[in-house]
Amino acid sequence: MAFLQKKLKVIGVTGTNGKSTVVHLTTKILEEAGYKVASLSSINFKIGEKVWSNKLKMTMPGRFRIQKFLRQAVNAGCQRLVLEVTSEGIKQYRHKFIDFNVAVFTNLTPEHIETHGSFENYRAAKGKLFQTTKEVHIINIDDKNAECFLRFPANKKYTYGLKEGDINAKNTQFRLKLIGDFNVYNALAAICVGVSQGVDSETCKKAVEKAEGIPGRMELIIKEPFKVLVDYAVTPDALERLYQTVRKIFLPQRIIAVFGSCGGGRDKWKRPVLGEIAAKYCDRIFLTNEDPYDEDEFQIVSQIEAGVTGDKKLAAEIILDRRRAIKESLRTAEPNDVVVITGKGCEPWICVKGGKKIPWDDRKVVKEELKKLRI
Repeated sequence: MAFLQKKLKVIGVTGTNGKSTVVHLTTKILEEAGYKVASLSSINFKIGEKVWSNKLKMTMPGRFRIQKFLRQAVNAGCQRLVLEVTSEGIKQYRHKFIDFNVAVFTNLTPEHIETHGSFENYRAAKGKLFQTTKEVHIINIDDKNAECFLRFPANKKYTYGLKEGDINAKNTQFRLKLIGDFNVYNALAAICVGVSQGVDSETCKKAVEKAEGIPGRMELIIKEPFKVLVDYAVTPDALERLYQTVRKIFLPQRIIAVFGSCGGGRDKWKRPVLGEIAAKYCDRIFLTNEDPYDEDEFQIVSQIEAGVTGDKKLAAEIILDRRRAIKESLRTAEPNDVVVITGKGCEPWICVKGGKKIPWDDRKVVKEELKKLRI
């Protein structure tokens, strides 16, 4: 890796939410500045102009695959590599033998608690990226866990936030095409990376303002006669922020939700919480499969339904077949409604029993089912 490191500077992005978007925006900034960039995210692999989908169902691949990607990036003449770094990846030592030059912290909310044993362990796993990165640290100062990441030593540290930090929304003005306050944070994080790499503020601004939305992240699939949004949101924090943004931006008559929760015993604690959040913001709720793996499908959605209480209990319906759930949400929608389909974004599979993967794309299914309804 030492030889590769002389040719390629590596930027790792970690946190609960926003990693893919920060990778995307950082790549745009570095490319705008003239660098040849490679990137690796839950959405795609990119080496220079060549882009291909990440179909691994792994945000952070194994060590050998990452090392191979590093070699390909160097051989292609890339000068910067930007990649997502997950707590699961760190726990399984997938970050080993990568000499990170820059570590970026987006935010931290409870996730993967069963896997790590506690929120503190989950946070500590994220912290290992900063522990091993000595050159540059970039930290969201508005996050309540910021101090935990600020304590790690680095040659240079940059902070960002809406009002405070070295780079903030008060002293850095830009107009994003991306929707939502959370994307302001993502843009600020990316700008910090750019500044840390010697990119001037005007180039950073130009790049983030040009950046289009990324697949499966707050992606508007249908505009008329009602709106349909597809988003990856799988955590309570991400789901609540998404619904808040929909209410604020689109001023809908109703929000119609379609979502489920991952199986395989993963983060069962959050299932009723997701149901509670949906009941708070949504007018109709269709609970369906996401990635059940080997867990009982009905049990997963029943645990979500348990969080839907009060008057909204009658507004929630279980339809395990995800295609049929999407079809019903579209059939139910009226002008000025927004259908919000979450949990998979642009993922290409539904993972079921026996390690089987069913080809899937929420965005494609929406268009197919709407076309049938219009015939």
